[in-house]
Amino acid sequence: MKNQSIRSNIDWVIVTIYIVLVVLGWLNIYSSSLPEIETTWYDMDQFYGKQLLYIGLAIPLIVVVLSVDGKFYEKFSSIIFGVALLSLAGLFVFGKTVKGQANWYSFGSFGIQPAEFAKAATALALAKYLSDVQVNLKDVNRQIQALGILFLPIILIVPHDPGSALIFIMMIFVLYREGLPAWYLWVGFAGIIVFVLTLVIQNPLYVILITLGLLVINYYRSKIVNRNLILSGIILVLVSGLSFSVNYVFDNVFEQHHRDRFNILLGREVDLKGIGYNTNQSEIAVGSGGWFGKGFLEGTQTKGGFVPEQHTDYIFTTVGEEWGFVGSLIVILLFVALIFRIIYLAERQKTKFSRVYGYCVASILFIHFFVNTAMVLGVFPTIGVPLPFFSYGGSGLWGFTVLLFIFVKMDANKVNEW
Repeated sequence: MKNQSIRSNIDWVIVTIYIVLVVLGWLNIYSSSLPEIETTWYDMDQFYGKQLLYIGLAIPLIVVVLSVDGKFYEKFSSIIFGVALLSLAGLFVFGKTVKGQANWYSFGSFGIQPAEFAKAATALALAKYLSDVQVNLKDVNRQIQALGILFLPIILIVPHDPGSALIFIMMIFVLYREGLPAWYLWVGFAGIIVFVLTLVIQNPLYVILITLGLLVINYYRSKIVNRNLILSGIILVLVSGLSFSVNYVFDNVFEQHHRDRFNILLGREVDLKGIGYNTNQSEIAVGSGGWFGKGFLEGTQTKGGFVPEQHTDYIFTTVGEEWGFVGSLIVILLFVALIFRIIYLAERQKTKFSRVYGYCVASILFIHFFVNTAMVLGVFPTIGVPLPFFSYGGSGLWGFTVLLFIFVKMDANKVNEW
């Protein structure tokens, strides 16, 4: 009777969008990795054959996630988070290096990327912490502890996969939803602007002068002169320190491929045969699709293999070339509908734990979707962020599936949470 209740209360809108995205993703993987020799659509030697296996294994995974009691995820969230952190830490010793990043565990021909599952674990841990009745994010100590939950996996992931670390940072918007002061976000945005502006101008003194000019204007417009003067001084010192440190960080902390990607994005370098090749080819592929695309399996850039990693990080180029603007828009609208549906359901949850987790899911899916498509279109540096349910890979598909269906389970169970 309980299982019947869960099935009847499952949000089939989310499930339907999930199925459509997974199917469309497989079709694009099939198109982007189809060899010239004749083969079957389930050939396990090809990426699309392996992805079909991953999709098949995702089905029992969904069944398990939905079969587990909803309270399990809340009760054991700390343990799940601890296991996730240990799996990330283990990469420093047992990690397999793939394309310069030791972010995989290898089991023969099979590999697991723990960072993909750590997203759900971190979301659960954050939801558990924020749902405590004693937690008030107006308290500085609580703010530090909540941010610590986000930065623990980031510290372990950054050395292996800086792109994935960005995903965890975006959950700060969940903290803002739950009461984190807005100045955290403004400071973060301001820091990014100062960093990029310094790279563009290439002289920190000019950035400091611009900041000083803005502070002087604000000072004369302010009614609280004394407090504003102190705050202005603090801001100027922080901007000066950050601006003067940008070149050092850029030259000594960033890897060469990170520097190359920023230089290309900012127009400081044009290397169409080197690091800029992927982005240039992806822009050509997407642009050549026109309004309605060249047709399924008819993409010349796709068939010619001009876009490297097209079945993974650059899978959206296949959509753009073969399905055109209209097809791309449909895929974008599906992602937007999924994210807004999750937010809508999150606001209807009976418990704070479920609501916070729902917002975490929406944040993770949004930043993946936004960064991946922006990367393909050349308006964001290439940082290796997959497109959910589209990009090839078992870990990615299973990680996103677990992340999403834990929330589906919580939402289906809300009728019993009074």
